[in-house]
Amino acid sequence: MLSKKEKKKAKRIFALTTVSLVFVLIILLFSRPTATSEIRFVNYPDFGIYIPENFSIHGIDVSKYQSDIDWQRVKNMKSKDIQLGFCFMKATQGIQGKDPFFQRNWQQAKAGGLVRGAYHFFIGSKDGAKQAANFLSSVRFSPGDLPPVLDIEQSNGATVQQLRTEAKKFLDIVEKAVGVKPIIYTNIDFYERTLSEGFEEYPLWIAHYYQMQAPRINRHWHFWQHSDRGRVNGINGKVDFNVFQGDTNDFRQLLLQ
Repeated sequence: MLSKKEKKKAKRIFALTTVSLVFVLIILLFSRPTATSEIRFVNYPDFGIYIPENFSIHGIDVSKYQSDIDWQRVKNMKSKDIQLGFCFMKATQGIQGKDPFFQRNWQQAKAGGLVRGAYHFFIGSKDGAKQAANFLSSVRFSPGDLPPVLDIEQSNGATVQQLRTEAKKFLDIVEKAVGVKPIIYTNIDFYERTLSEGFEEYPLWIAHYYQMQAPRINRHWHFWQHSDRGRVNGINGKVDFNVFQGDTNDFRQLLLQ
């Protein structure tokens, strides 16, 4: 039987132990792995890169730098359990610029069985309405296509407010014409410095590579460009790789109806 002194000591030890356990639980709760830290990269020699395996839908993006593409070979390529399912392609740039390979890519990617998407490279110092006109005159969207994309990653001398104003012009015009909210493509730093206010409702395609971890950004993203060094049958040179965050049902719901 314990003495009063021993009982007091036992109570103090119990209290300290309880506090310590609670403290440890709090630390574990707030430091436990998130979806970001749980990303598992696996080497895919056929594609020439490590690929995050936590995703089931994979794709690429291309422009004139990939030149002539054999889209049937792109679609047929499979490594382990990964087969490419979508491709974004550059259509236009600024007020007058047009990618010389876009129309070919746009037609043949669909014929090859890939879901296609078109993007416009935005010049921050140029009028957003004129850039939207350039884009819309070059792309004919169909049901099953991905939403239009605004690639905005440089200010080109524009102030933050000017860039936001012109980008919003572009987005509003394209949304009205196509009937869906365009996707914004950018990198984490540019988004947080320039687009973190007023653009939260747009689907996000984020560039974040050279690190084996998911984008560290405090908002939901739909697409993640995780590498710019991939290899694909039917394409000469390196190509960007992407994943979609979601399952096949989520992906279908994003496509144009």
